[in-house]
Amino acid sequence: MATMKREAFLEIVSKDSVEDFLRYTQHPKKTFDRFDLNELLEELPRKQKEVLWEKLMQLLTECLMENPVETWQRIKDDENNDHMEVEIVPEMKQTVAVIQGATAVVSASIPAVDETVNYKALTECVFILKGILLVLPEPEKKLQGAIQRVCEMWWEKDLEGKEELGKTLFIILLRKSVNTAATGADIVRVWNLHQALLSFDYDSVEINEVKDLLLQCFMSVKYIKKEEGRRFLSFLFSWNVNFIKMIHATVKNQLQFFPRFLMEYISEVYFRAWKKVSGEFVEILEHNCIQDFMHHGIHLPKSSPVHSKVREVLSYFHKQSKVRQGVEEMLYRLYQPILWRALKARNSEVRSNAAFLFVDAFPVCDPSFNTEEMNNEIQKQFEELFSLLEDPHPVVRSTGILGVSQITSKYWEMIPATILADLLNKLIGELACDTTSADVRCSVFKCLPVILDNKLSHPLLEQLLPTVRHSLHDNSEKVRVAFVDMLLKVKAVKAAKFWKICPMEHLLTRLEVDAWPVSRRIVNLLFNSFFPINQPENVWCERCVTLIQMNSAAARKFYQCAYEYTAPTNIAKLMLTIRRCLNACIQKAVRENLHDSDNDDGGEDESEKENTSVLNNVLSIDDVASMASLLEVTVILWRSIHKALDQNEDAKDYAIRKFAAVLPEYFKVFKDERCTTPLVILASFMPPAAIPTFSRGVISRLRNIDNGADESKYSTLIDCMCRWGQVGHIMELVCDWLSDTLTRRKSAKTSERRVRIHVTHESKPELAIDYIEYLLTHPVNRDCLLSVPEKKLKKILKILSATKEVLGSILKATDAGSGSCNQATALRAFSLYCRLNIHLQNKFSENGKDYLSLLKETGAWIESQVLPFILASDQEDDISKCSNVPELIIQAYLTVCKDVIMVGLGNLGFQAHLLDMALPVIQTERGGFCAPVVFYALKEIIEASVTQNTDTDEVANLFSAVQTVFQKVLELVACRLKKQQEEGIQLIHTIQMPLGEFIHAVQCWHSSCPVVHQGVLSTLLAAIVAEINHVLQEASNEKDITIPKTISDLPPLSSNLMTIIMKSVNVVRSFLNELKECILSEEIEGIFSLTAAVCIVIIIKGKHKMSLLKDIAPAIQRRLVAHKDAATEEYSCPERILCESSLKVLDEFLNP
Repeated sequence: MATMKREAFLEIVSKDSVEDFLRYTQHPKKTFDRFDLNELLEELPRKQKEVLWEKLMQLLTECLMENPVETWQRIKDDENNDHMEVEIVPEMKQTVAVIQGATAVVSASIPAVDETVNYKALTECVFILKGILLVLPEPEKKLQGAIQRVCEMWWEKDLEGKEELGKTLFIILLRKSVNTAATGADIVRVWNLHQALLSFDYDSVEINEVKDLLLQCFMSVKYIKKEEGRRFLSFLFSWNVNFIKMIHATVKNQLQFFPRFLMEYISEVYFRAWKKVSGEFVEILEHNCIQDFMHHGIHLPKSSPVHSKVREVLSYFHKQSKVRQGVEEMLYRLYQPILWRALKARNSEVRSNAAFLFVDAFPVCDPSFNTEEMNNEIQKQFEELFSLLEDPHPVVRSTGILGVSQITSKYWEMIPATILADLLNKLIGELACDTTSADVRCSVFKCLPVILDNKLSHPLLEQLLPTVRHSLHDNSEKVRVAFVDMLLKVKAVKAAKFWKICPMEHLLTRLEVDAWPVSRRIVNLLFNSFFPINQPENVWCERCVTLIQMNSAAARKFYQCAYEYTAPTNIAKLMLTIRRCLNACIQKAVRENLHDSDNDDGGEDESEKENTSVLNNVLSIDDVASMASLLEVTVILWRSIHKALDQNEDAKDYAIRKFAAVLPEYFKVFKDERCTTPLVILASFMPPAAIPTFSRGVISRLRNIDNGADESKYSTLIDCMCRWGQVGHIMELVCDWLSDTLTRRKSAKTSERRVRIHVTHESKPELAIDYIEYLLTHPVNRDCLLSVPEKKLKKILKILSATKEVLGSILKATDAGSGSCNQATALRAFSLYCRLNIHLQNKFSENGKDYLSLLKETGAWIESQVLPFILASDQEDDISKCSNVPELIIQAYLTVCKDVIMVGLGNLGFQAHLLDMALPVIQTERGGFCAPVVFYALKEIIEASVTQNTDTDEVANLFSAVQTVFQKVLELVACRLKKQQEEGIQLIHTIQMPLGEFIHAVQCWHSSCPVVHQGVLSTLLAAIVAEINHVLQEASNEKDITIPKTISDLPPLSSNLMTIIMKSVNVVRSFLNELKECILSEEIEGIFSLTAAVCIVIIIKGKHKMSLLKDIAPAIQRRLVAHKDAATEEYSCPERILCESSLKVLDEFLNP
């Protein structure tokens, strides 16, 4: 049967039986006897194999002559050119199928080849397939893969002609492996064929493509990450000595793009290459690659993106020197000509880089040295270490500190004791107290933990470290952080008792006052001392009391961080233990008062008494400070775990039940304010129903607080009400007080009768305003306030609106302070009314409510009722002296309007309303009071314009109004300086900051509002030139005229404006462009004005080097020369002198 199969298969391998051949080679399982090609070829006798291969070669040749592969590509190109899809003709399909079948036969034949068989015909078949492979169309990927596998099998079998096949296949696989779609399998196939590279002639022109592909492998992350890829890359170093240089240049160029994690792989490639090559290759690799890395590691600046990567490559070699033979000698030889010289270089960065490499490679020695030579070399290198510690540059000293720490930790047993003592004395005794550099001090404490890793160092460090205890109070935070980290290391390795290095009093003092980075570390250090989790809970409480008595402020800080180092359960247990402790103190006081030690009415069982018995002799309710601190700690602990309690309802209910049961008693016993404040906060954590006695009395407490009380008197009570969601009760109290005061004028008789009835609850409008302001100032409370029904908010808004009527009465009254509502209270209520409008607008604007309309109505009231008093003061001086209430009203209103725009609630119409309101005020003599807030408002308008369409007429009108208001403010300042210089200078100081912010905003957003930008700069320039012009004209009456050359020489307004301008390079540039335009357009004309321009140029030249100055100066010079040439008798002597002085100054500037 097997013989029949063989005979049948041999018969169908011909052109005449193509269909049968394809059925057997493509679908062998569909044949009736389940034909197996591999089994068949194994069983074929040698002669029949040769016949089969001859017939197969003939079949391939005939098929390809009828339908050459080259024509397939032309057909495909025609299809592409015609942009049409054309089906492949049947003959082409059949040819592809025959080639596939032939490839399958060849693939099965290769394992059957041995020395006894003549496989010349098979070789011809393989080379035919290789030729087909080079020209196969792109879609035939399956056939390409099969032929490539045939070539690989031929190479692996080491058959005749494998070099030629290997070269072709190597190039194909190499191209595929550097493609972005390449897989790890592609790289493995290239590695399996890597010996084929040796068949290429390096110096031939055809090899250039291969070189480019090989260099691309060094850019491929896939190659570098794959083990076989790294083997291949290392192998490439042994191909040709000239190619090593090309590889290294490619790697260096690519380093900046490689991620950090690849650097170990890159280093491995170089190291493997160094281990494998020999002869001339070693020399080139060492001097052109490894030593080149050394050179760059020393001379590259640390800011370079490749500096750290070069260091990693060298560090890899340094690590290998300790475990691989020959590396240490190589490093010593290559470092010898560059490292020691670099350590003495003048450039501190070079010294620092060299120090890092020296320390990392230490000891840099030749293993072949004898004992004496080795000792001398080591001694020399220790001297270098000491030199690093004494280097004048702090970065080098810091590097030396790191090196000494690493070396002493690693080689402690081998270093003589005297050298160890000298090194550590240098670190701890001198550099830890280096007054010239905080970085050096920080480095000492960052590196000491490295030494502490070696247990042999502990006895010596235990003696030395207490000398640096005061470093805990270093003025640099990073030094303090490093010092505490070092103490944590001391504690972790049990090198010494940390409190013997730094006393507990110092640690607690620093914990009290320091920032969180230091405080958290100190808490970590002290945690087991004051919160020993593995001991009973009563011990926790004892330690808590001890900490409080040592430093109560530090105790509060400690327990604020405690939740980070233990579970919420332990925090809750400590809270309850403190509660038991407080209860025991109260019981003790009760027993002492009753003189009955056996009486136990406190409700605590014997176990609780035992738990707190240790503290009975220490604590007493008379010790108010300790009681208050324990209550504060309880609040802090509860607050730290409130999220955990919210997620565990049972635990939360238990805590509330326990504390609610004792809270009324606590309020009776602890009456001092230091105790009541934490008690109120504690009560706020519980629902009001749990503590009904206290919750019902909070409003009474708020009502009984005196007018003018400090915020601390009522803040916790208000916070408590807000947490309970009872802010409405506060609102009712506030409404009662304000309505009694603000609406009292309507019925004097009723007012008198109400006063008599409510004699014990008099109205406190100042306190009412305090309450509302506190609610609005704190975000959480503000949200609670604004969450009450809108009806209640409208009510208080309506009551507050009555302040307008009160203020109107005050303005008209002869005695401003008369009546039940004084002037200050009315003004505060008015400001509050305006601010509340903003909050309501923000809250309810989505519901279609417009509270800004009320603000606009208030503006109309100011224009009709308040502004006339400002205008009248221009004619009557006595009115201006009578009251400043109109100014305060307008200032408060403008401030609120500015805030409306700042938070994005003011549209274009509102912005225009604000400017319309401000303009008439600014134009009065008393208008200076609102200049600062006006500038802030202008700034907000400019910034708001960024989000608006600036092409509309409405925006254009707004921008025009901005320029007008800005110009009028500067005119006001100039006018005030002329009339009352001292007041004018004072006004300049008040507007300097807001004016600077406005100019900065105009410059930042000049692209959004170019018209405003140009107008503002033009106004600034005009103001400066006009003032300098005026001063020069006044000085012209005197004999000695000097041109101002510095800002301090300028008159007040110009001096301040120039100071603001000079702060920003961009503003200076825009200002000079405006000056240039004015000079060229002759808007600045006349000797005095041109001299003012000269002053501006010279002053700016002293601070900024700009090419624009070189353009402006000649233009001014030409105008001055024109004036000088046209000078007639009408020019006075001072003008001529001024002209000549200006020309001289410009000449010195242009021709230094």
